Amino acid sequence: MENKRVNLDMKQYGMFIALIVIYLIFALLTGGKNLTPMNINNLVMQNGYVVILAIGMLLCVLTGNVDLGVGSVVALCGATAGIMMMDLKMNMWVAILAALVIGLLVGMFAGFFIAYLSIPPFVVTLATMLMGRGLTYTLLQAQTKGPLPTEYNFIGAGFLPTYKIFFGDGILDLVSIAVAIIASAALIWSELREIKTKKKYNFALAPAWQTVLKVAIELFILWFFLYKLARYNGLPFVLLIMVVLIAIYAFVTTKTVAGRQIYALGGNRKAANLSGIDTNKVFFWVYTNMGVLSAIAGIVLSARNGSSTPKAGDGFEMDAIASCYIGGAAVAGGSGTILGAVVGAFVMGVLNNGMSLFGWSTDIQKIVKGAVLLGAVTVDVMSKRKKN
Repeated sequence: MENKRVNLDMKQYGMFIALIVIYLIFALLTGGKNLTPMNINNLVMQNGYVVILAIGMLLCVLTGNVDLGVGSVVALCGATAGIMMMDLKMNMWVAILAALVIGLLVGMFAGFFIAYLSIPPFVVTLATMLMGRGLTYTLLQAQTKGPLPTEYNFIGAGFLPTYKIFFGDGILDLVSIAVAIIASAALIWSELREIKTKKKYNFALAPAWQTVLKVAIELFILWFFLYKLARYNGLPFVLLIMVVLIAIYAFVTTKTVAGRQIYALGGNRKAANLSGIDTNKVFFWVYTNMGVLSAIAGIVLSARNGSSTPKAGDGFEMDAIASCYIGGAAVAGGSGTILGAVVGAFVMGVLNNGMSLFGWSTDIQKIVKGAVLLGAVTVDVMSKRKKN
């Protein structure tokens, strides 16, 4: 049992090591350009919407399916907000609410066909991808709406309040450092609490060295990012959005009945039905939720760009899906974590960022990302075959 735990833990946290290794490789290739505080800030802001989409996509992947329409929904919701603010001169919050409602309706539309008409998710979401993109071009008339109001731009490009001091050859935001200290304490406390709970119920424990290594890697990543942000303009507002969503969905997937039902559905739908789970309801709310998160991502993207464009979100569905699989989600469904999807999203982000800094063309970047995705899925499939 203990050996099995070691293998599972190493597989689960190997993605953290992979993230560090990829980052260091590009640090060498780019001469340290990706290590600058400005680049770290850009990395967080550029990947905020991918992380948001990856969180929702993980729930779809857990059911053994994906959502191909998220990129188009991102564009449609961003276009809705832009039109309401620029053309209709409506309040920013009304525009945001309208964008969220559009995302909700698109999600419910897809969820209805998938859950209650038993149309394959691939077909339904392919249809929403095409319809969503077409509606976006129709609403925007193939034009860009902008510049959007400054207060709206804050959502995607603003920073939380800071308290800066001079430090070394630059500045240091003490708010970011305080957040790093609090987050570190919370992480260590959570780990100790988990160990205490396992001992109480006589569950198998991972070796001490493995736990220490895991926590050390997590703390290193945490402090690296937050220290770099502290040396720039502090914490981006989009980071707060990401942290809140990660916390909510990590809780939902691990601590609630709704979360356990998703895993049960992905593991074996027939067994889930026999155990009394309304799998149609689960499918419906999973895809409805994906629509809402796509709307949030659309708001963040348009806010960061300062405009609504017809091509916004192009290819985002691929990055979101790849993030889940790279983060350890099983191809067949029933296995995966929110944290894994988030780390997978940052692996994709580091790849995009590093290849751009190194000067590789978008064609080469797609080849590399495709190879990484194929490798992650291959490892998952082969490991399953060995177990069987």
